[in-house]
Amino acid sequence: MGGAQSHVRDLAVALKEQGEQVTVLAGGNGGGLFEALDRQQVDWRLLKNLVHPLNPVKDLQAFCEIKDLLRKLAPDLVTTHSNKAGFVGRLAAKALKIPVIHTSHGFLFGGREHSFSGYCYRFAEKIASGAADRVICVAESECELAKRLKVIKPEKLKIVHNGLPDVELKSLASADREPPILISVARFSKPKDHYTLLQALIGLTEYRWRLDLVGDGPKQKLIEKLVRNCSLAGKINFLGTRSDVPGLLAQSSIFILSSRREGFPLSILEAMRAGLPVIATDVGGISEALIDGETGFLVPAGDYSALRKRICALIEDPILRKQMGAKGRERFLQYFSLQTMVEKTWQLYREVAKQ
Repeated sequence: MGGAQSHVRDLAVALKEQGEQVTVLAGGNGGGLFEALDRQQVDWRLLKNLVHPLNPVKDLQAFCEIKDLLRKLAPDLVTTHSNKAGFVGRLAAKALKIPVIHTSHGFLFGGREHSFSGYCYRFAEKIASGAADRVICVAESECELAKRLKVIKPEKLKIVHNGLPDVELKSLASADREPPILISVARFSKPKDHYTLLQALIGLTEYRWRLDLVGDGPKQKLIEKLVRNCSLAGKINFLGTRSDVPGLLAQSSIFILSSRREGFPLSILEAMRAGLPVIATDVGGISEALIDGETGFLVPAGDYSALRKRICALIEDPILRKQMGAKGRERFLQYFSLQTMVEKTWQLYREVAKQ
């Protein structure tokens, strides 16, 4: 599951456990979300007309479908997540005069401020945020971006960092293991920039290491071809989509994320939770989770030389890996637990529902 789906699952289960009545509406196959909700006995409904690409006919049908379902369910509060569902869902709730809160897991206009698509996304978000009572940002950087571009009224914005449930002791990593195992959990798409990661690793072939790439996506075949045609063949494993990411992190030594654009990625928190040092690009809200030089390293986006230098430093120093991993886990427990996220989110939900 992606970050938004995981967030919805964890939040829905937590609210149900504290006695609230929760129903999740989602389109497509749910990315594994429906199966996870079934295991936790959380009610869900499939939105047949909510599809990923822009489709005016389908989008209008999705609006009517959501509106009909909300009329039947008669909720005290609607909360929306992700971009398409967040846009259509907010308008449907507003049409029925039901209080609605949107959680943005990364604004689409971020990183596209001066492009035509960026202006379109900003315009769409202005319309949708006008229908929302409040908008939750999962990172301070996202909140400041919305304020700076005057997309959302400041009084509507609220920051609640993502949080995750803790794992068992068996899912904690031994970051000082030798030879080190590098891992990256990311969709193979342009924003994740696997190409820069490969460029960084080409200069480190004299060291003993292995990289596990978890995920799939449109750029996977291209990256696989690049690996076959360079000196990295035999050092990189393509693991595809996996349901056992915590177990894979527990077997690893260093976590790497080379993205050019992010909101507040859950993968960073998963790595910190496992006790791994993290090397990541300084984009979005990553610096709000990772403390440079303490729990890992921040590097500029697209700078393979800086990325190579930091990877090399951790490959060569198992003690430093262990120290940074331990500090990362401490930071996770203090600031990014599921309980902290649920408490802050539920406080806002109650406030808006009462109003």
